[in-house]
Amino acid sequence: MMKVILITGASSGIGYQTAQLLAQQGHKVYGAARRLDKIAPLQKDGVIPLKLDVTDGDSIRAAVSTIITAEKRLDVVINNAGYGSYGAIEDVPLEEAKRQFDVNLFGVAQLTKIVLPYMRQQHSGRIINISSMGGRLTSYFGAWYHATKYAIEAFSDALRMETKAFGIDVALIEPGGIKTNWGIIAADHLVESSKDGVYAQAADKTAAGMRKQYSGNLMSSPKIVSNAISKAVNSRRPRVRYLIGFGAKPLTFMHTILPTRMFDWMMMHAS
Repeated sequence: MMKVILITGASSGIGYQTAQLLAQQGHKVYGAARRLDKIAPLQKDGVIPLKLDVTDGDSIRAAVSTIITAEKRLDVVINNAGYGSYGAIEDVPLEEAKRQFDVNLFGVAQLTKIVLPYMRQQHSGRIINISSMGGRLTSYFGAWYHATKYAIEAFSDALRMETKAFGIDVALIEPGGIKTNWGIIAADHLVESSKDGVYAQAADKTAAGMRKQYSGNLMSSPKIVSNAISKAVNSRRPRVRYLIGFGAKPLTFMHTILPTRMFDWMMMHAS
C-alpha cells in the first residue's frame, strides 16, 4: 500500500538513501532539508523536495501544510535530521549544547506536535524517530550528543503510550557504528572544542580513535539503517525498537551486565 511519507534530513547520508529506497518501493516521499539543491537529484526516483528547517516552527508548519494540501493525508513521519557534536562538558559552550537539543529533540517535538492532529483525524499514522545505541549508553566526551539521544528515547516511549488509542505507531531506530561522515565530523568537533584546554590530550587521542574506526571496514553500511526504516514503514505492526549495526547489540548488552565503572573504563579506552 502506497503511503505518504515525510522524511527530514534527506539531503545526505542515511536520510538521502532512505528517501530514495522508499520512493523506489512506490511510496509518495517528501524529502525535506534546508537546502533543496542537495535533494534535487532524488527527483529522478520520485522524491519530492521540500524545504524545511526543523528549528523553525513556521518552516515546519509550511512544509506540513504543503503535504496536506496536495495529498490530503500524511501517513509516516521519519524524524531523521540530527547531528553529533562531541567535547568535554567544561569546554562545550552552552549555546552549542542548546543547538544540539534544538535539532535532535525539540525539532522532533515541534514536527510531531504539528502532524499529530492530522494523524489523529485519520486514526492512523506512524512516527519513526532516528535515535542511536547512544540513547542507551554513553561514550567518552559525548555528553551532549548522548543527552539528546537519551531524551529522544524517553520522548518516544511517552509518545507511543499517548498516541496508542488513536491508531498511531511510534518506532525507534537505534543504529550502532555506521560508516558515514558522522564520526569524522564528531571527532573534528571534539578536537576543536578541546584545543589548548586541560582535556586536549585525552580528546586528541579519542578523536584519533574515532577517525580510525570510521575510516576502517568494521562499521556497518548505511543500507542497514535504511532497510530497518523500510521495515518500520512497511510492517503491519512495526517493532518498538530496531537495534542495528556494528556494536549495537553487544555494547548495549555489556552496558546492562557490567559494573558501571568497568563499562566507563572500557569506553574511555575504546580507541
